[in-house]
Amino acid sequence: MKTAAEIAAAVRDGRASAAEVTTDALARAEHHRGLSAFTQVFTEQARTQAAAVDDLIRERGGAGLPLAGVPVAVKDNICIGPDTGYGGRTTCASRMLEHYESPFTATCVRRLIDAGAVVIGKTNLDEFAMGSSTEHSCFGPTLNPWDQTRVPGGSSGGSAAAVAARICPVALGSDTGGSIRQPAGFCGVVGAKPTYGRVSRYGLVAFASSLDQVGPFATNVADAALALEAISGLDPFDATSADRAVPAWSSELDTPITGLTLGVPAQARAAANHPGVTAALDAMIAVYRELGATVIDIDLPLIDEGIAAYYILAPAEASSNLARFDGVRFGRRAALGDRDSLLDLYTRSRAEGFGPEVKRRVMLGTHVLSSGYYDAYYATALKVRRRILDGFNAAFARCHAILMPTSPGPAFRLGEKAADPLALYMEDVYTVGVNLAGLPAFSVPAGFADGLPVGVQVIAPAFEEARLFTVARMFERETTHHQRVPPR
Repeated sequence: MKTAAEIAAAVRDGRASAAEVTTDALARAEHHRGLSAFTQVFTEQARTQAAAVDDLIRERGGAGLPLAGVPVAVKDNICIGPDTGYGGRTTCASRMLEHYESPFTATCVRRLIDAGAVVIGKTNLDEFAMGSSTEHSCFGPTLNPWDQTRVPGGSSGGSAAAVAARICPVALGSDTGGSIRQPAGFCGVVGAKPTYGRVSRYGLVAFASSLDQVGPFATNVADAALALEAISGLDPFDATSADRAVPAWSSELDTPITGLTLGVPAQARAAANHPGVTAALDAMIAVYRELGATVIDIDLPLIDEGIAAYYILAPAEASSNLARFDGVRFGRRAALGDRDSLLDLYTRSRAEGFGPEVKRRVMLGTHVLSSGYYDAYYATALKVRRRILDGFNAAFARCHAILMPTSPGPAFRLGEKAADPLALYMEDVYTVGVNLAGLPAFSVPAGFADGLPVGVQVIAPAFEEARLFTVARMFERETTHHQRVPPR
């Protein structure tokens, strides 16, 4: 499969048609059905959209279509409505929304389509984006293309698997505590979590509104830059979107950073790390030093506390956001008898609609917001959140970017952590702090451990995605990790 940039150039120049490219992508999706990467495939809608792209290029040329004919996949917690010609369901991989059809389209999806992309389907996820393995889905788990006995990470595991299996060169995910970066690391692809506010959240089904952010998966840094350019920018439908110009990241990837200094936290080499993760981090550091960068030791003392703060704040927001799914206003409605009360309707609808992990987080969030516990838990977690941002800012006073593992280990086996939620939550130890601080971070393929991909994060100050693209591209030019593909 060609890269997104190569596909778009060929379609614009007439060397390929969007229809041909789409047909090939749909065939790959069918070939890899066993991965369960998709919750639905838009066969006819994608063909219609591809034909429209070809017609537009014949009539007007390819100007203004940076993603002309590029097949993309979209995580199934991002709405696509009939106004785009697609429609379909937005399920969040939950029985609560298994029949929901959105009447509107997310801004990020509309911008992809306006850029010439062709959406081929919606991808599997942990229910309501709550999980780190894509095992908590009403459609069943997604499998890792590198080893189908292992998880692809989560919650955007379907999108990561689709890109890793080369079904499509780009896919959208959402990242609340690492849900783009962690599956990117597990699947050996690039995962870009932008600054909070860089990409509109309009049309993203809310999990934790102050943490959620949409971003792309891609097989390489240049394609990630191309996709992020397309979906970024101010949106009047999202009051939290930032009024910031969108740089031409894809054309500035090779702009050097004079006197590049990278910081590596002492906490990045935790005893819990798989040896292959630490080895990949050290190998990446060696590459940067050979390129002339200065690598310094820094301290981010609240990394471990970030997990505790995150698993207070995120469930609290989830409890509030998911309260709307009560069987009356939104979501699955349970069948009731003549003598059942309104409370019975609420209780049974939510019990039937939500899976165990969502119930666990809603109950935890409700508890920390309840009378007598708010100050002890929620208010304290907010203070820790501020101190985590202060810690990052202090580090950035000494370095341009920070290097840190994406996860403590490579992909674990299906079911391995199913009975131990705390062990699963610790998979996010290196990622949640970035969300709490609202910073941009990319996971890039950095090596292999036990034959499985390992990712390393590059983290930068707010709205410095350009710096991340440049730093990530420096490493990518010197290595071949991103070129390796899973066994067919």
